[in-house]
Amino acid sequence: LGPALLRRREDDDEFYLRYYVGHQGMFGHEFLEFEFRGDGRLRYANDSNYKNDVMIRKEAWVSQSVVAELKRIVDDSEITREDDYHWPTANRNGRQELEIISGGDHISFVTTKIGSLLDVQASKDPEGLRVFYYLVQDIKCLVFSLIGLHFRVKPI
Repeated sequence: LGPALLRRREDDDEFYLRYYVGHQGMFGHEFLEFEFRGDGRLRYANDSNYKNDVMIRKEAWVSQSVVAELKRIVDDSEITREDDYHWPTANRNGRQELEIISGGDHISFVTTKIGSLLDVQASKDPEGLRVFYYLVQDIKCLVFSLIGLHFRVKPI
């Protein structure tokens, strides 16, 4: 949908990260979405109407060390140097969105759902899309671990 929005913000300490992936299919609108705020608030939503599943919504608070680790993951990825202009656009297969506000920068990416690294390599910007792909994988692993640990029904 065009180049990623990148601009300097007044508040250099603000942090926000939101990720969305979803599609409209035979079971309706199915998606996964989560967001982190600088104060430690983590919100998670997962909606799949497959076999009449209900939407899962979770909210938790994480420590500032978790927020700091998330910031480090984002900074180390160097995603703020990338641009989604040459990435595949969202289509009927679905869309992914990543929005980050950190260190005074605000950046937003939109692309189609990525099935595998083969999709990344076939794009017009494989290096940039690879950075996005691995960053999303890292963040999703962190979120699934936090949600799983926080809402564990049967403690170990």
